[in-house]
Parts: sequence; C-alpha cells; structure tokens
Amino acid sequence: MKSNEKNYIQRLQRQKEDALEFIVDNYLPLIKGITYKVLSPLENDGVIEECINDIFLSIWNHSKKFHGDSADFKKWICAIAKFKAIDYYRKASKKVEFTSDDMKLNTEKSAEDELIMIEDKAELIKLLNLLQPVDRDIFIMKFFLGLKTEDISKKLGLTNSAIDNRIYRGKKKLHNQATNLNLGGSVL
Repeated sequence: MKSNEKNYIQRLQRQKEDALEFIVDNYLPLIKGITYKVLSPLENDGVIEECINDIFLSIWNHSKKFHGDSADFKKWICAIAKFKAIDYYRKASKKVEFTSDDMKLNTEKSAEDELIMIEDKAELIKLLNLLQPVDRDIFIMKFFLGLKTEDISKKLGLTNSAIDNRIYRGKKKLHNQATNLNLGGSVL
C-alpha cells in the first residue's frame, strides 16, 4: 500500500518510509520557504540544507505525537520548521566570533588608535554576553547584521514595539554596565 492524501498521516505514525517520501514530495517547498526565511541572513546553504534534513527527521521521530487531520498536520510541520530554523539561527549566531582578523585595520590610524578600537570592540562583546539570549540575538541582528526591526520581529515572532523596547532596555543595561566597569560608555 502506498501513501496518499487520505492515509499518509497514519502511515507516517506507523513509520512507513513511503509516508515520509510523500511528505517530502508535498511539503518540501513549504518547509524550504520557512527555513530560508529564517536562515537567509546566514548566507550559508549548507546550514539551510542541514536544517531542512533535521526538520524531516524531527517530523519522522515525533510523528506519533501528532493527533489531527491534514490541515492540522500542515500547521504542525510549519511550527516544527520555524522552531528548528530559529534554533539553527541561534546556534550559528553564537558561533560568530569576533577576532582582530575580522576587523579591517585602517593604515592611516596610529597603533594606539587601533589598540583602543580593538579593546573597545572586545569590551562591547563582553557586554553583549551579559544580555539575555533573545536580547543578544536582537542586538546582533540589528547592529552587526544590519537587519531592520520588521525583519527581526518576523524572525523572532515578536512585535516591532517589543523589539524596539528590548533594544531600548538593552542599550540602557549596556550603558549602565559600561559605566560600572569604568568604560565611561565609550563603547556604546
């Protein structure tokens, strides 16, 4: 028996491989779209492909937990895709390391100016690590990746005003921390 529109959910729950093939054939464009929308700032197709594979593996492994019809199934796999992609984005953004090799040194500046600039960036990174993970993600997306508030809100599932509020509170926290560490707020 082959999977079709009427039996693919039951066959998937019984771990029949043809059901997974049916799901891949029918839902791959949807899952690819969701994954690409979240992970596109990374500009790394390898991460996107790995995430898509992980999404299908998760659908396979958790199929017995699903209870509902095909409309609910579509919503269920969209939620899995969205949250997996967000997890991958967070993992990738945590792996971003800022080193002196990443900074373009301007030859017109003195060695002292360059050293101060490197120290300021190192202090800023230390301060960013004091923020909550969501706030840190917002700051990285906004100020390092240059994303717009609307794009960040879509990726994180928050409203524009929530993003703006978190940026405002985060800046305040960073400023207070910089002042407490006698940085004089110069990093901000």
